[in-house]
Amino acid sequence: MNEIKAKHHPSLTVSIIFLIMIVGIISFFMIGLEAAPHIPILIAIFILIGYGLWNKISYQSLQNAMGLGAGSAMGAVFLFFVIGILISSWMISGTIPVLMMTGLSIISTTWFYAIVFAVTAIIGISLGSSLTTTATVGVALIGMAGAMDASLAVTAGAIVSGAFFGDKMSPLSDTTNLASAIVGVDLFEHIKHISLTTIPAFIISFIAFAILSPSEANTGNNIARYQEALQETGLIHWSSWIPLIVLILCTVFKLSAFLSLSISSVIASILAFAVNHFPLSDILGAWFGGYAGNSDFEPVNELITRGGLESMFFTITLVILALSFGGLLFVTGVLPVILKALQTKLKRTRSIIASTAGTAIGINVFIGEQYLSILLTGETFQRIYERAGLTKKALARTLEDAGTVINPLVPWSVCGVFIANVLGVSVLAYLPFAFFCLLSPVITILFGARTAKK
Repeated sequence: MNEIKAKHHPSLTVSIIFLIMIVGIISFFMIGLEAAPHIPILIAIFILIGYGLWNKISYQSLQNAMGLGAGSAMGAVFLFFVIGILISSWMISGTIPVLMMTGLSIISTTWFYAIVFAVTAIIGISLGSSLTTTATVGVALIGMAGAMDASLAVTAGAIVSGAFFGDKMSPLSDTTNLASAIVGVDLFEHIKHISLTTIPAFIISFIAFAILSPSEANTGNNIARYQEALQETGLIHWSSWIPLIVLILCTVFKLSAFLSLSISSVIASILAFAVNHFPLSDILGAWFGGYAGNSDFEPVNELITRGGLESMFFTITLVILALSFGGLLFVTGVLPVILKALQTKLKRTRSIIASTAGTAIGINVFIGEQYLSILLTGETFQRIYERAGLTKKALARTLEDAGTVINPLVPWSVCGVFIANVLGVSVLAYLPFAFFCLLSPVITILFGARTAKK
């Protein structure tokens, strides 16, 4: 949004008060009234338009700022469309089911909490959705923990940790794509860069869960039911690995994320037609509306009913509205004034990264929405990183380390409310054991400065 010029120059005090008021309104609607995030963002847009008109900014300038803000998201929007198609095509080709089978096959060993963490991480990467992983496999694993008299709080912490590791590291994840797109970093470069802080957090978390694990875990019967149902879908074939291999090869040859995901989607759809015998009309229907599971085991149906362009509409509309909102914050001068004040105080690399992480965490706490923590923080700090000579990859990484993974630790957040409801374990109960989520922002603040310079 660098091309959006401020048409008004309020004082720093007015800017801070106005921004706090806007954030308070959004928080009230989302937390107090439990409204979808789109509605309070739209109301905030109305308020900013009124504020701009009051200060004699022409409506044309306000409209242009909204257009420029939304326009900056077009790369992400097209990528989200392809992700919706990729998920559904990977379902009908059996790629995601075979990844689930692989993950579930290792749950029957000991080190229960550590294996729960690893399995949800694998499935989280294959699905690209922390909430879907939690609501499906996570529910099964929490049931297993109850059956073997293991700690539900620790199990829930392991599920949340693994699911959000998978969400961070998956090219299918909307938050991962959003963080890379909002600052203009290639998706696979972003994933490679966040591994610098994510892998150490994973290793430490795995060791912690292994230490806490009971000596034995009898989970075979429950897992076998999932595996049987997945096999009975008829989706899994040796060729199911091909779309994943193609995606890896595209990454090795450094094709763009859009091309890589598109090529893998087309090949997966061809395999679904040639090997799994899906009619062309069903494939096209899955591209738009996603794949619907039809096994005899309802938990597996919930697990594999995914994908399609339609599944991306919620995220896409929120991104467009939030970035239009960001454009108005710039043209009205509210954000530029705060940025200028920050730029004079933030000089050292570590203080900039710590401030970025603190802002992302603060938005999660006050608004309870991870998308907004990425969008608003990314827009706020882009210029600061540029002027300090820090890489865009460092900003994208910090947005994920302190934005994406903190949301499930906030009891009134979107993720926190959802996870507590589906697992039957309160946020405050599993929070001390969500080691990966707790470690990620700490590691990025302590060690992120070493890889942040251009």
